[in-house]
Amino acid sequence: MTVLRRTAGVLAATAVIGTATPATTALAAGTPSPSASAVLPSGLYGSSDPKYDGVWRQSLALLAQRAAGVSPAAKAVDWLAGQQCADGAFAAFRADPTAACDTKVTVDTNSTAAAVQALKAAGGHDAAAGRAVTWLKSVQNKDGGWGYTPGSPSDTNSTGVVVGALAAAGASADRSPYDLLAKWSVPCGQDGGGALAYQPDKQGKLTANADATAAGVLAALGEGFVTTAGKAPAEGPACADSDKALSRQEVARNGAAYLAAAMSGTGHLVSALAGAKPQPDYGNTADAVVAMAAQGWTEQARKPYAWLEAHAARWAEQSGPAAYAELILAAHAMGADPRDFGGTNLVTALNATGPAPRAAAAEHAGEKKEKKSGTGVWWIVGTGLVAGIGIGFLFSGRRKQRQL
Repeated sequence: MTVLRRTAGVLAATAVIGTATPATTALAAGTPSPSASAVLPSGLYGSSDPKYDGVWRQSLALLAQRAAGVSPAAKAVDWLAGQQCADGAFAAFRADPTAACDTKVTVDTNSTAAAVQALKAAGGHDAAAGRAVTWLKSVQNKDGGWGYTPGSPSDTNSTGVVVGALAAAGASADRSPYDLLAKWSVPCGQDGGGALAYQPDKQGKLTANADATAAGVLAALGEGFVTTAGKAPAEGPACADSDKALSRQEVARNGAAYLAAAMSGTGHLVSALAGAKPQPDYGNTADAVVAMAAQGWTEQARKPYAWLEAHAARWAEQSGPAAYAELILAAHAMGADPRDFGGTNLVTALNATGPAPRAAAAEHAGEKKEKKSGTGVWWIVGTGLVAGIGIGFLFSGRRKQRQL
């Protein structure tokens, strides 16, 4: 997940890399607040303007809650399902979901694919997820990949999030996307060897992109945002060329090797947006941890995960639900406890950014009852905290263009 899905604005500003895993992504702190006329839906997570990432951050929040064993609030899931257009697609955000989706509504593959994964995880909306999958399959490009919007050139990030959606729905594409990923894997002998490019430049050159690499590794493994640690492969974390077209397994191995090498020194990735001073990239680092763990290289992922534990809580607090979700998914992939993330309960913090989950609501009711009888108050409070109740970004950004 990545913060986490580059918002449309960030995506446009960083078009070099492309969409992530709503392509996976991390938004910078200081996301604009809703305009004075904007009224945030009660079922939505986060307090920032949802114009560019409402569906994305909602999807990530619901996925992270389910990964942490929390049952999302019904109105939060219903809000997400209500954003769907009649043809099955999703836009980044629709202020009036009762209005028909016309040509002015820009639907995209990233929001749609993220919503599919979230609705399948939450349950109860299989029909909506099925319509979304049908739409995604209908807009697959001839090269086997997907672009951010229908008809746009394929990119690794968008292709990755769609592959995750198909896997979550138990569906398959009409054309295999894996050959495309193999073509966009940088040869081991070149600069950035093993990494995946967001997409080739106009001259066909491949440039290593950390965000795209994390998305590509998960896609090659057939995984979505929520994954667990895979079995460590016999081959070590090193890029390996082949005299034949790379297999899916080789694409994943080489990509994970690139990420491991990129973080072996500092323990984190660095953002390199045009015109901006390089700085630690929390979201992409979390995405890289997920990808490496899925590949089975949890040992190599321990250092960056420890770095996130030591430094990322403040970033998530400033960025919002998508950032909290991304860190929870990293903890889940590593088999770690997101309720004890460097001293921060990520689940409690995420839950506090939106409607209380169903389990949390029940516990609150139980707490009130115990207070009346005068017994068990502190036990109930402790249980509530462990379950993810608490006080209170946007993963929006599936770092569309984060270039390393």
